[in-house]
Amino acid sequence: VLDKEGNKMSKRLNNAIDPFETLNNYGADATRWYMIVNAQPWDNLKFDENGVLEVQRKFFGTLYNTYSFFALYANIDGFCYKESDLNIEKRDELDKWIISELNSLIKETQKNFEDYEPTKNARLIQDFVINKLSNWYVRLSRRRFWKGNYNEDKMSAYQTLYNCLEKIAIITSPIAPFFMDNLFQDLNNVSKKSNIESVHLTSYPTFKDNLINKKLEEKMQLAQNITTLALSLRKKEQIRVRQPLNKVLIPVFSKKTEEMIRSIERIILQEINVKKIEYLQEDSDILVKKIKPNYKKLGPKYGKKMQLIANMISAFSKKEIRKIENEGKLIINDIVINLSDVEIVSGDIPGYIVASDETTTVALDINISPKLEEEGLAREFVNRIQGFRKDKGYNIIDNIEIYILKNDISDSVIKNNLTYICDETLCKNIVFVDKKTEDFITIELVKSIKIQVLIKQVLNG
Repeated sequence: VLDKEGNKMSKRLNNAIDPFETLNNYGADATRWYMIVNAQPWDNLKFDENGVLEVQRKFFGTLYNTYSFFALYANIDGFCYKESDLNIEKRDELDKWIISELNSLIKETQKNFEDYEPTKNARLIQDFVINKLSNWYVRLSRRRFWKGNYNEDKMSAYQTLYNCLEKIAIITSPIAPFFMDNLFQDLNNVSKKSNIESVHLTSYPTFKDNLINKKLEEKMQLAQNITTLALSLRKKEQIRVRQPLNKVLIPVFSKKTEEMIRSIERIILQEINVKKIEYLQEDSDILVKKIKPNYKKLGPKYGKKMQLIANMISAFSKKEIRKIENEGKLIINDIVINLSDVEIVSGDIPGYIVASDETTTVALDINISPKLEEEGLAREFVNRIQGFRKDKGYNIIDNIEIYILKNDISDSVIKNNLTYICDETLCKNIVFVDKKTEDFITIELVKSIKIQVLIKQVLNG
């Protein structure tokens, strides 16, 4: 174990870290996880205490928050896992996807543990918990937990999330024994699904091949890729995610890709907060691809012929650019040009901003109409109201009334988005008043827009 600069730890250099102090500060599980996830046991490790803190926050913090979310709503609905498991075919597609990913994870981690590869497993589990379970499944399923009656769909969401947390506790326990035993017992003490006292007495979960759906995993990965690109464009242009946009253009050069995206269209639109997707076909001239030679690759590969090859690449037609993109290589006059030998970028479109990765391109319409701007303000208003609900200590299922001091902004923004605001904040009634009779709160939205409100809990509502 070296210091964070890669130097051997020694008292003389004053760079030695007291292991017991580290364990006291960060805990054994976070310390162990950091060491295993960052280097194979047989490799040197550059030890940085900030890295342990990051593990605490990102991995263990995310898993703890996911469990807390589950426990909060399960307690409200009285979910104790007393019902029989719902048939997988009756479950929401998101449930099928995360169950598929979970079984794929169990399959891979079992093999890696048998091959003495704990580092691979720590990285796989971390990716599953952060990027798949928390940042995708829970976020997309959030409304299923808090909206509506306790029906089959809500039961399916509870059962699915419970099983994910339980299996994660079991397969992660060899690396993080204390946290995972606590998680397992917190789940099992309520459900009584198992009569085993500790996670360390359980058998390793058995993966089920029939629950692994690679096409569904591929489809959801595509949704995540498109979402990441679109959100990166929003960040670049400093357009808040709460601000709805009109449309996004996505080029599709095969029927299979278009069908795949159409089947996950609802998820993409929800995540990037855009009204519609417009698909660009192969013959569309809206999105123009440009190709440039990658001289760093071409030089060592072709030597004196590099300039000749570079000129050939620069003269590629639209059809040739598409072919090398789709197939990964192009052969011209017995010369093999690989995708890594070139750089392909998408040209700008007036009123749009464009982003691409290796397989996907998106063009985001950044024109914001007055109606879209009002919708964005309504979303900001909902966010502030939810914050005040929390500050007042209201239960998440408590209904409220909102009193608003009249002004031109509130009349337009609130009245034009009344149903959305009431649904999201569990507001039974919005009342506009001419003057304040009690202490109103000032809500500041974007662009220094201010609305004065009073929130009251509706008893027995």
